Amino acid sequence: MAAESWIRCWGWGRRCPARPGLPGPGPGPTTPLLILLLLGPVAADITDGNSEHLKREHSLIKPYQGVGSSSMPLWDFQGSTILTSQYVRLTPDERSKEGSIWNHQPCFLKDWEMHVHFKVHGAGKKNLHGDGIALWYTRDRLMPGPVFGSKDNFHGLAIFLDTYPNDETMERVFPYISVMVNNGSLSYDHSKDGRWTELAGCTADFRNRDHDTFLAVRYSRGRLTVMTDLEDKNEWKNCIDITGVRLPTGYYFGASAGTGDLSDNHDIISMKLFQLMVEHTPDEENIDWTKIEPSVNFLKSPKAQDQFLKIESTSRLLVKMAA
Repeated sequence: MAAESWIRCWGWGRRCPARPGLPGPGPGPTTPLLILLLLGPVAADITDGNSEHLKREHSLIKPYQGVGSSSMPLWDFQGSTILTSQYVRLTPDERSKEGSIWNHQPCFLKDWEMHVHFKVHGAGKKNLHGDGIALWYTRDRLMPGPVFGSKDNFHGLAIFLDTYPNDETMERVFPYISVMVNNGSLSYDHSKDGRWTELAGCTADFRNRDHDTFLAVRYSRGRLTVMTDLEDKNEWKNCIDITGVRLPTGYYFGASAGTGDLSDNHDIISMKLFQLMVEHTPDEENIDWTKIEPSVNFLKSPKAQDQFLKIESTSRLLVKMAA
């Protein structure tokens, strides 16, 4: 079924017309990114999603009006990106290509949900293709670089749809989706597939599918949820669910892709942003959300706290053994 006719249904179940919504919001006070990597998945509440609204100024929908147009500059693109009537191709199936597309307007919504209809496909056989797509909500836009066609040491949120395992010593199956939050101090390590800066991730078989593939990203009151629909069942599957994430308003949505010695077609068919109508406390309403530093509070996740204690204990043991 066409992506434009589907949005998220109630709870964790099917996608259906006219009802967006992912699992409900959670709390999220801020702390520095000192222990960013220790956050783990948490349990989810359910919301009925009755009050979400499509924000067209932040959405990329066929026939792609306002893309690269001086009269309606809603989206800008650069690099190898080409625009067709059916898709936006970030890179062709050719070596050493980089492309991106970025929303021209900053987003000032505190709570939002993005649905992405995408396609990654090419002639390469198993592990002979790359590199993947990155979805962004960042301070800077239209800045090419080494991280899936965009800049490193970014400020904001990135969701990586990685198709090539650079580090085969890691126990993970590709394609792989991961999340990173950065305040500009962290660098994405391609040689380790971003393992040391990853908040959470999941294996997701989205390449060379003969049906539509979708991803949903929801951010509300410090809770970040990523879900996929890759099996042609019109159902969302949980991928990532973490709390304690702090993101400012006023950043930009975008998508980028890159190829190296290996390549793929990386296509975006649509990006739809929904506003989530969420009640905030008076104290939260008085915050200047544009001044928030991107960060993660691992203490909001009991599993992550346990993981931190285990790592700390193991580190002390290794120090004693070395002595």
